[in-house]
Amino acid sequence: MPELPEVETVVRDLRPHLVGRRLASVRRGSRQSLRKPWRSSWNAKIAGRVVQSVSRRGKWILIELDSRAVLVVHLGMTGQLTLVPSSDPLADHTHLIFAFDDGAEELRFRDIRRFGSAVLFPSPSDLQAFFDQSRLGPEPFDLPAQYWREQLRGSKRCIKAVLLDQSVTAGVGNIYADESLFAARLHPSRRACDLTDAECDRLRKSVSSVLRRAIERRGSSIRNYVGGSGLQGAYQHEFRAYGRTGEACPRCGQAIACLRLAGRSTHYCPTCQTNLTPKNAEKRLRRPSKAKGAT
Repeated sequence: MPELPEVETVVRDLRPHLVGRRLASVRRGSRQSLRKPWRSSWNAKIAGRVVQSVSRRGKWILIELDSRAVLVVHLGMTGQLTLVPSSDPLADHTHLIFAFDDGAEELRFRDIRRFGSAVLFPSPSDLQAFFDQSRLGPEPFDLPAQYWREQLRGSKRCIKAVLLDQSVTAGVGNIYADESLFAARLHPSRRACDLTDAECDRLRKSVSSVLRRAIERRGSSIRNYVGGSGLQGAYQHEFRAYGRTGEACPRCGQAIACLRLAGRSTHYCPTCQTNLTPKNAEKRLRRPSKAKGAT
């Protein structure tokens, strides 16, 4: 599923080519419905409107029009939102086509598995009400340390589950949860409430740095993901844990392991990411070892 870096890449690709342009029409390219069906009544509300801004919130793409209405796109698992010449053949599984008044290009939404969606909200306040109802958390960059510690300390869930919780912080998915935990040297099954202040801070910084690096590399293309320009990402070539089961850890050489947590495959290094708390690790070090042959 495209996560924050992939969605941010789409937004950055599209923004300079969409802002200030007038939409002429909207048409469906498939009879099949997306996760949330497109309403035909939205066509007239989009036609003739000028794109004012293109931004992101969590994993959502926000295209605000001069009427204050906001077109909100979620890529789901296999969604692609790309700007292409109008003369290009329509690819299979293209569900929505947004044409511009100059007739030169079209914004096309393609989604093979149809878990994505495109919804028109009447105003930014209506969109914010939707995010509030969904309990969408803050962006993962520059999170206040105290907020982050409180979210972790207040949960008995494993750290992996907390990272995937969009009400705690928005945009992190399976790929970047694994990569962030590897960078922070934390076992994904550790209970969040057992983390020390230092471990909480280390994880918070790791999440931010991993996401920023992934954005620099245009996200990760491991299945269908491409940016708004149709170009693939490159961060998949830098994975240190995710999807590398059985391969050597880039830090210690131990084989990367995989287990299932929070309903997701979770990749980690058993040596670098110990599941011991600092207190238990200290006890183990102090425990006297039995002499060979002792009874």
